[in-house]
Amino acid sequence: MPLRVRSRAMPSERVSSPHLPSDHNDVVLPNIAHDDPFRDIVKKISSYISEVIHTPVSFEQLRTTSAGDELHDLVEYLTIEVKNPAIVNALLALKWHYGAIVDGRGLSEARANACEIVAWRFLTRLSEREVVEFCLYEIPDPCNKGNIPSDEEYAANGENNERSALLGGTSVLPEPSHHLSDARRGSIRRTQLFESVSKLTMSRHASNVEETEIDPTAPFINLNALEIAAIADAKRFLSQHIVQRIITGIWNGEIIFWDRLSANSKKKPRFYNPNTADPFSRLRVPKYLKAYEVAFFCGFLLLYYGVLIEQNRYAITPVEVLLYLWFAAFVYDEVSEYIDAGSIFYATDIWNAFDLVMIAIGIVYFVLRCVGLYNKDYVLVDIAFDVLALEALFMVPRVFSILSLSPYWGTLIPCLKAMGADFLKFMVLVVVLYLGFLTTFSLVGRETFSFQHMAMIVTKIFFGSSFVGFDVMYQIDPIFGPPLMFIFVTLSSILLMGSLTGMLSNSFSRVITHAREEYLYVYSVYVLEASTSNRLTHFYPPFNLLALIIFRPLRLFATGNTLRYGRIVLLRATHAPIVALIQAYEWVASKLYKGNVDGFQGPQRDATKRPVAPPPSRPHSSYRPQMPSPRPNSSELIGKTKQQNHTANDTTDKQTDVEARIADLSAKIDRLTALVVALQPTESVEFDRS
Repeated sequence: MPLRVRSRAMPSERVSSPHLPSDHNDVVLPNIAHDDPFRDIVKKISSYISEVIHTPVSFEQLRTTSAGDELHDLVEYLTIEVKNPAIVNALLALKWHYGAIVDGRGLSEARANACEIVAWRFLTRLSEREVVEFCLYEIPDPCNKGNIPSDEEYAANGENNERSALLGGTSVLPEPSHHLSDARRGSIRRTQLFESVSKLTMSRHASNVEETEIDPTAPFINLNALEIAAIADAKRFLSQHIVQRIITGIWNGEIIFWDRLSANSKKKPRFYNPNTADPFSRLRVPKYLKAYEVAFFCGFLLLYYGVLIEQNRYAITPVEVLLYLWFAAFVYDEVSEYIDAGSIFYATDIWNAFDLVMIAIGIVYFVLRCVGLYNKDYVLVDIAFDVLALEALFMVPRVFSILSLSPYWGTLIPCLKAMGADFLKFMVLVVVLYLGFLTTFSLVGRETFSFQHMAMIVTKIFFGSSFVGFDVMYQIDPIFGPPLMFIFVTLSSILLMGSLTGMLSNSFSRVITHAREEYLYVYSVYVLEASTSNRLTHFYPPFNLLALIIFRPLRLFATGNTLRYGRIVLLRATHAPIVALIQAYEWVASKLYKGNVDGFQGPQRDATKRPVAPPPSRPHSSYRPQMPSPRPNSSELIGKTKQQNHTANDTTDKQTDVEARIADLSAKIDRLTALVVALQPTESVEFDRS
């Protein structure tokens, strides 16, 4: 029996699935000229980002979905048309601005992520030399286009105190601020940076309005893009491979900021040339700074052991005098580092907390030792040595702090910090339960056990000695003792310990996913602190005490050039053996690792790859049937983009890691497309036969 099917007329036009309206298709790309100042670039890019990012989207959505299509257009435009060196600085400054805003919707976070994505995607389109130039470009001072005074000249005027390092040159405030201390300037750095960018973004549409006399971008003067990224907590940007190559180049001394040690030297990022650079400029390489720091702490530890093993109660020995000098040099170097970096960067390194505790213990020991010897109170002297013994708890790990620069140990440190914070929070509940049971057991068993004895018993039970509680539960009280003890043992040994283990495991799993970014952030900040200082001369401890004793009084009447020449002469005289060791190491390393170069060595031709012949049964990877298609070959697009991005001086630069991966992926796509096209005629013939 035939079936009747009742048909329904189909609509003439299919209704599309709901989607967000696209109101930014006609957004005009920012017109950025080569000579535009930093403030104008921030305004223009902020206006574009605000118009194209109008919904709260995540970082991954901006990277992988159509929500970031306009960001691709911006990157292409910046790569091909814009040559302004402050592009990356402006993008990261806007990342800091949007990231500091809490709007409750996530829109500001999306815009901050967009700025960060555009910044590192823009860098992947450039050659190595261009990446170095963009990342290490320092925002100039528009009010001082002449010769910038040297650090010693500033010191002679009493402004930067010979310690204008990572943020030392950024303290250009709207009003005179010479009375502010460097420490205070470091503590208010975040507020100044946020307010400066906020003034620009709030007035980005007021182009015809008269500009204020005060430049809101003044706190960013003399900061490069990497320093702004560190201030802005742009951890994803700093963890990118192309950025880490620069950080590693600075760490190894392949990229330097000072190539000569003379009175006319100027700070400028450049590639290291051993044939023309001053050997004393290698003293500023972070790798050698860290190696000397380890050697310094080893000497500190030897003097520490010598004083504690002898423990002369009646007089100060020569070894103890050396320990005091070593400790004074360590304190002065630590104070200089804090003033150089400011509280923002100083707090990012966990080892600085160890240094502060070591300084506190050393000061307490010195005071107790002097008071005890002066009053001939040898009991107080013994207490002083006991206090000094606590120094080993922090000094021994400090000697091995170099392990934190390795990827394995450096990744574990953020995890341990997070687990420690969760452990302290959980211990609040433990202390509450502990005090409750301690009070009950002390009152119930007051006839048998004292409070101190009962506190020790409860502590042993909490740390796993459950049998102690079962042995004394009847002595506490024959009626209430057993049930209370069973409850306490169950809570402490099973419930609390199991919960603590599970919570710490979850904390470790949560943090380990982002631990690499945290590690690379701390590593990058350390490298920037150690390398981008505005000081020409940097004295290693304990030689810094000589510079302090000699040049501090001279600052009252000597000129800036005199101080600079004097510091250079003293540096050459005291650090010549260290420079000789560095030169010997680099000579040996160049002989051992000759030809095995993995760093910035200037433009090179990538001629080491051998072409791999494909199997004869498969089409060649470069073969593509001539089919009419509006989409050009992906490999041609890549070649075209590279041809547009590379200048005449950088035509032989090696491909970046991202470009190599894209080229490999494009070749695979072309190969699969050719296979599909080759199989289509066979499938059609088989279908006709059937």
